[in-house]
Amino acid sequence: MSGKYRKNRGTGKKIGILLVVLISLFCIIFFSARGRFQAPVLNQAVSVIVTPFQSAISWVGSQLNYVTSNIWEIVTVHQQNKMLRNEVEQLRIQNLHASEYDAENQRLRALLGYKQSATQFDLVAARVIGRESATWSSVIEINRGTRDGVDVDMAVVTDKGLVGHIIEAGPTSSKVELILDPRSSVGTLVQRADSRVAGIVEGDMNNPTMPRMVNIPKTADVDEGDIIVTSGFGGVYPKGLMVGTVSEMRNDEGGLLKIAILEPAVDFQRLEDVMVITASREAPPAPLKTPPQTPGTETDPAAQAAAAQAAAEGSDDSSSDTAADASADSSSTAAGEGTAQ
Repeated sequence: MSGKYRKNRGTGKKIGILLVVLISLFCIIFFSARGRFQAPVLNQAVSVIVTPFQSAISWVGSQLNYVTSNIWEIVTVHQQNKMLRNEVEQLRIQNLHASEYDAENQRLRALLGYKQSATQFDLVAARVIGRESATWSSVIEINRGTRDGVDVDMAVVTDKGLVGHIIEAGPTSSKVELILDPRSSVGTLVQRADSRVAGIVEGDMNNPTMPRMVNIPKTADVDEGDIIVTSGFGGVYPKGLMVGTVSEMRNDEGGLLKIAILEPAVDFQRLEDVMVITASREAPPAPLKTPPQTPGTETDPAAQAAAAQAAAEGSDDSSSDTAADASADSSSTAAGEGTAQ
């Protein structure tokens, strides 16, 4: 029974396919001969038969057009997305470079301003190119050497203050020992006019980011917030360079001296550009200023000068008169003596 059903089903499919082929042939023949004769009834019948096929073909075509257009848009969007991603990456790199150039420009401007103001120094600009791994915050390497006039024991500074001094100089690079190094020692004093206490700044192994000022007498006038500058003693560091600010005062182990913990003027963690002092000259003295006078006692410098000059001239005249009188007296005496003889 099932075999017979399958056979009839196969025969029905063949008949359906045959009818579709015959109708298609009829449509082709009809449309090819449509211009040769007119058959209204036949045309209507053919239209009724052909319309579903035309609708199906039109629908399939529209669907294919829709699918192809969507595929093309997806490909186009993918390409545009890829191009935009590349453009964003390039802009990000350019922005990074611009930020780096801006930061470098600010640092170099600050160093240039310091060079123009510190006319008592001959300065050579240098860039930090390395740090010693064993003492990361104690020794750095710069890209200037003996070819640039850099030599051992020259001071190294930034526009903020003292960095350290050269301990090794090669032809094109040098090593700088920072003031944070425990082996370093800098002669310093308190900048405050009513204090001027001297001491030595050295690195602290227990606190590698903050040096300390030692050898301070227990009764010395040193307070938190005091500014510490170089004293110029020893010949390595010129006088007046900013070292740091006192952040804390402590007593030493013996209790006879005090120790000042300093906040360095230079941020050593962000140190990138420095300047080497190749020569130092004493800064010219500041011009003298006339102190303010108490109201009601003001004096006129020009009148004082004129009075002084007049007094000097009067003194000269009185001296001349005295000499003339003395000469006249001597002449009279001589004449009297001659008469008596």
